[in-house]
Amino acid sequence: MTSVATRIDLLRTRPDGLPGAGAGRSTCSSELATNPWDFAPALSAGYGPGASQDDAVPAGAPAQPVIPEEYKHASAEELAARITAAKRALGERVVVLGHFYQRDEIVAHADFLGDSFQLARAARSKPEAEAIVFCGVHFMAETADILSGEHQSVILPNLAAGCSMADMADEDSVEEAWEQLMDVLGKTDDDGRQTVVPVTYMNSSAALKAFCGRHGGIVCTSSNAATVLEWAFERGRRVLFFPDQHLGRNTAKAMGIPLERMPMWDPRQDLGGNTAQDLEDAQVILWHGFCSVHRRFTTAQIEQARAEHPGVRVIVHPECPMPVVDAADESGSTDHIRKAVEAAAPGTTFAIGTEINMVNRLAAEHPEHTIFCLDPVICPCSTMYRIHPGYLAWVLEELVAGRVVNQVSVDAATARDAQVALERMLAALPR
Repeated sequence: MTSVATRIDLLRTRPDGLPGAGAGRSTCSSELATNPWDFAPALSAGYGPGASQDDAVPAGAPAQPVIPEEYKHASAEELAARITAAKRALGERVVVLGHFYQRDEIVAHADFLGDSFQLARAARSKPEAEAIVFCGVHFMAETADILSGEHQSVILPNLAAGCSMADMADEDSVEEAWEQLMDVLGKTDDDGRQTVVPVTYMNSSAALKAFCGRHGGIVCTSSNAATVLEWAFERGRRVLFFPDQHLGRNTAKAMGIPLERMPMWDPRQDLGGNTAQDLEDAQVILWHGFCSVHRRFTTAQIEQARAEHPGVRVIVHPECPMPVVDAADESGSTDHIRKAVEAAAPGTTFAIGTEINMVNRLAAEHPEHTIFCLDPVICPCSTMYRIHPGYLAWVLEELVAGRVVNQVSVDAATARDAQVALERMLAALPR
């Protein structure tokens, strides 16, 4: 079968129920894949063209300094050659990590390609490297800094590559929620078990990972979320899961936890908008956060895919809303999706619900299948696109010149507590 090439279309309207619905304005741009520096003014309000445009950038978010003009005007071929030459000059002094959602021009230069769990392991697998260049988003670079050696520098090619989901749970809000929960539930049950075990998704700040480390909690990824929840329930009566409500709900539901035992915590309301009895009865308390890319996928898209492609195999990421996960044939992490495609019999048709860079790459790598994105109007993660080859060439050539730029550093106290939660995560192997 022939692969289905997908593209970024100009989105002129938004589906009902999504951020900005009814605004009738463009939220995706066909120019997104070219020059991220052209979208810098969007930092004052939203993350720029892409699914996270309507998510506000928090005050104090890192800003990317202006890079030399030569990197902005160089051709794709010239940038690729300069990146290759710089990596060759640096040798084993540098390792480049690339997330599955990165554009192909970046993936081509990655020494390791993977999901957040795999890259967390890769960050510590090259102790001889002086610099770790993380082609992903800010929370990933923070994690790499926590897990790497003191002699290593972690570099994010574009400091403005943040994550709107990670921004939906800040340290002050989580601390306030914890205080309210402790007031209602106490710290331990009569049998000495924790009343609440905090679990943060990898897509969160180092400060929240440290919070979990201090309070007997753990970090999870989409690969090992079920293993992590089992770990948490062995130690406590209930879980506070943040920031992604959908991963928490989908994982807990698959474990047999009823929806009525999974109240939502809205940080803008007292007790998160719940009663004390709601919290007492809860098994998983879900933070009101989400991924703007994965929230775009709908059951109507699945119905359309099945109507147009009889026998299609629908796979979605567990950050998608629960009705979408329920309607799909299966759900799983980016690595799960990759392995499913690789293992399928030739001629399989896949409709995939995750970020477009990965879907397009799978389609190109597997021409024996028909592969397309579930969302007919492709709305990518704007922040992942901020890692442009121009930025990668710049940080690598600065390293060749003996200068470290765009270093991401986590303070020692935060790193110490966060590492406790991260080590627990690394020990909780995916099923």
